[in-house]
Amino acid sequence: MDKIKKLPDTEFEIMKAVWDNEKPITTNKLMEAIGNEKGWKVPTVISFLNRLVDKGFIKTEKNGKERTYYPLIEKDEYLKFETSNFLKTYHGNSIFSFVSSLYDGKKLSDQDVQEILKIVEKGEK
Repeated sequence: MDKIKKLPDTEFEIMKAVWDNEKPITTNKLMEAIGNEKGWKVPTVISFLNRLVDKGFIKTEKNGKERTYYPLIEKDEYLKFETSNFLKTYHGNSIFSFVSSLYDGKKLSDQDVQEILKIVEKGEK
C-alpha cells in the first residue's frame, strides 16, 4: 500500500478487532468480538470488511463456507500514521504544542511530565 488513509471510526473499530484477535479472523468471530456489542447485523459487518479490503487494510480468503480476514496494515503502522496526522493537523507538527495542551488542560500528572522529560533527555544524547 503506497499511502495509508484515515479510517472512519466504524472501520477503525473493525480493524481494532482484526488486530486484537487471533489471525485469521472470521465474520463470526468479528460478530462475537464487536458486532453484537455494537448492535450491528452481519451484512453491516461484511460491508465494513469489504470497504477495508477495497482500501487495502485487510485481505480475505474463502475457506469453505466461511471467509477469513488478515490484516495487511499492522496496528503500529496505522497508529504512527494517525499520530503523525494528528500532530500535523492540530499542532503544526509541534510535540511541544501537543504536550503543552495536555499539561495546561491538567491531563498530565507531574509523573507524566517527568517521564516525558526523561524521554527528551535520552533523545538529546
